[in-house]
Amino acid sequence: MAENTPNAARADEAQNARLSRTLVVVSAGLSQPSSTRLLADRLTTATVDRLTEKGVEPHVEVIELRDLAHDITNNLITGFAAPKLQKALDALASADGLIAVTPIFTTSFSGLFKSFIDIIEPTALTDLPVLIAATGGTERHSLALDYAVRPLFTYLHAVVAPTAVYAASSDWGSGASGAEAASGHGAVAGGGASALPDRIARAAGELTSLVIASDRSSRVVDPFALPAGFSPVGGYGAQ
Repeated sequence: MAENTPNAARADEAQNARLSRTLVVVSAGLSQPSSTRLLADRLTTATVDRLTEKGVEPHVEVIELRDLAHDITNNLITGFAAPKLQKALDALASADGLIAVTPIFTTSFSGLFKSFIDIIEPTALTDLPVLIAATGGTERHSLALDYAVRPLFTYLHAVVAPTAVYAASSDWGSGASGAEAASGHGAVAGGGASALPDRIARAAGELTSLVIASDRSSRVVDPFALPAGFSPVGGYGAQ
């Protein structure tokens, strides 16, 4: 029995490591209130519910790009991030999962969303599970998720969930009721089931599986971290 103790300890450590996951939500909506933020919230609620059902404790951090617009522009010009923007970038680099939602402008992601992606370190999203979503005026622009947003995250070596969620204006008006929309659960309007809650539930389930399986955050290493036992005065300094 004694030789099994280390294995049992490692198994417990692995189990404990799976009990907590950090989910970062990026919303690129410009208006307030924003349908982009509403969709991000619904996806977050559905994913958190799924993680909780699986015995995982989710920690959620929301990044509202509208509040970082000036800092993002300054970073593009100077190459340096303001503290608030740097905090957002750090959260993204150490996340276990990402929900990224952008409005569709002129058949593609918004300029603010792309500018934020442009200042992320090229390797910061490697192996990160990502759920992509977008909002737009009509259903005609829904394919922008697959020809614009998905290739963007694939290029950054992220793991993009198969189901992408697009919400047109008609999805908010004729689908779920207000309370049901806020909860993200299946809704019935006029005797028929809304498709948007179904898409949200399916995408949340896929992201949940990817987040639970990922050990990415445990492999994040700070390249500027000092080695253990480092002393600024060396071995001859005062103790």
